[in-house]
Amino acid sequence: MQVYLVGGAVRDALLDIPIKDRDWVVVGAQADDLLALGCKQVGADFPVFLHPQTHEEYALARTERKSGRGYHGFEVNASPEVTLEEDLLRRDLTINAMALSNSGELIDPYGGKQDLQNRVLRHVSPAFMEDPLRVLRVARFKAQLAPFGFQLADETHDLLCEMVRQGELSDLVAERVWQEMSKALMTTRPGLFFACLKDIGALSVLFPALDSLFKVPQSEMHHPEGDAGVHTLMVLDAAASLSDSLDIRFAALVHDLGKGMTHPSFWPKHPDHEQAGLPIVEEWGRLFRVPKSTLQLALRATEWHGWIHRGGLSMSLTDMLKVLKGCDAFRQPDKFEQLLTVCEADHLGRKGFEDQPYVQKDFWLGALDACKKVDPSVLAADGLSGEKMAQAIEQQRLARLDNFKTQLVLMAKSAERD
Repeated sequence: MQVYLVGGAVRDALLDIPIKDRDWVVVGAQADDLLALGCKQVGADFPVFLHPQTHEEYALARTERKSGRGYHGFEVNASPEVTLEEDLLRRDLTINAMALSNSGELIDPYGGKQDLQNRVLRHVSPAFMEDPLRVLRVARFKAQLAPFGFQLADETHDLLCEMVRQGELSDLVAERVWQEMSKALMTTRPGLFFACLKDIGALSVLFPALDSLFKVPQSEMHHPEGDAGVHTLMVLDAAASLSDSLDIRFAALVHDLGKGMTHPSFWPKHPDHEQAGLPIVEEWGRLFRVPKSTLQLALRATEWHGWIHRGGLSMSLTDMLKVLKGCDAFRQPDKFEQLLTVCEADHLGRKGFEDQPYVQKDFWLGALDACKKVDPSVLAADGLSGEKMAQAIEQQRLARLDNFKTQLVLMAKSAERD
């Protein structure tokens, strides 16, 4: 029995970046050998085991042969005769097809180290085409390794395009698409994931509502970058620079999907694109089984981002209160602050606005803080309840907002004098 460190851990070690997970391959053994050592087998499809102490994954060296459609359409051979080189041959990219022995020897039969040095994403063998999920994985690695500037090898780019043309992506199940997308959203440059899919023709197959944004014009005054699709990916990358929250990043991605529904006669304006986007985001939630909290923020960002952008001294008190209530800011202030971060990313994700402060964020946080000073317990002590209580709370909140705006005006005048 020989044990090797494989895959991403070897790649990341050679790139001198922190290793998050360690995966191991066992050569010359069978399932009973690992079970006898106390390992626990997980899953029924592949011979993968969890170490009893470290809980790291140990997989028997295996080969695979495509025998049907979909994720489960493979015949697996995990006999003790399977070699390390045969196991590495079935992997997706050369940079993920390296192994490290216990003595520290690098086993690199397919040129992964050279491709790491040249910053190239290259498929290992033609068997790459057998698993359509690899289209998403390659796009994710493009985003994940963005700080190093990796590019697709020409032959790999051509292969990905061919897989799309042959309809291979139709075998992907929505849950696995979400798994890859959510991982890509948590990279440093998630916009590159979708840009890569766009480049190879996969975006229109997997995310048609997002693909439809490209070449849709916007007002040059507010959007010098013009293209609504380009803007969306800029917003996503801006969100990634502001927060490591999946909820915020997903909301940034989908907030403008309604612009793809605007009739060209209205271009470059997009009236009511917020409402047009809601059913699209809801459909994404159902299709990809997006977590409830993630979808909730995405829907709020889609519906309310335009209102939040218009926040300021010129907004009426009733509209201010409408926004705060509509965003459930009083019951979920943390979620409201996340929503403001999405709107900040929307502001920054425009050509020439990348370093411009988003003053609306402080405005809305100040407005919420002013309304928090209304104490329902005091009104209850005065004998108010039910509808009268609700009306009194609303009137006091409006008064607090009026005072808040007055203070802002006084501060502005004072600043002008100074």
